[in-house]
Amino acid sequence: MRFEKIEQLTDDQINDLHGMYQEEWWTKGRGLEDVRRMLEHTSVTVGFCDAESKRLVAFARVLTDYVYKALVLDVIVEAGSRGRGLARVLMDAVVSHPSLASVRHLELYCRPELIPLYRKWGFSDELGDLRFMRRVAPGAPQPSGDQFVTDLGG
Repeated sequence: MRFEKIEQLTDDQINDLHGMYQEEWWTKGRGLEDVRRMLEHTSVTVGFCDAESKRLVAFARVLTDYVYKALVLDVIVEAGSRGRGLARVLMDAVVSHPSLASVRHLELYCRPELIPLYRKWGFSDELGDLRFMRRVAPGAPQPSGDQFVTDLGG
């Protein structure tokens, strides 16, 4: 299978992404309309699709001010496409994206077991006294401590 890099999702690929989200513990339950709205407000989108069928198989998004901070979110590879190096290609595409070239700090959340993987792209968990904090909007479901974690899955 050959893969093609994309930076904007078609309607079918948005449906593919929604389906991928439903298969992961950290994104399960996201509604399709919420996913569409999320994508409208995402600064940078990077994905890979099957070159023939155009089906989305890998995805990541970034929120950024393009100067100081960029936050990598929702790094995901479809279960059936894992083990083919897509996570590496996806992260290479994110960290080398031209729109992010002048951003001072590229950041992400991940589970402890993924720290060695992300170190390959220069990420560090040595942040001194900095701590992650979260405010949950009134009426929003209470997330587990791992709800917003980034997971490569291969």
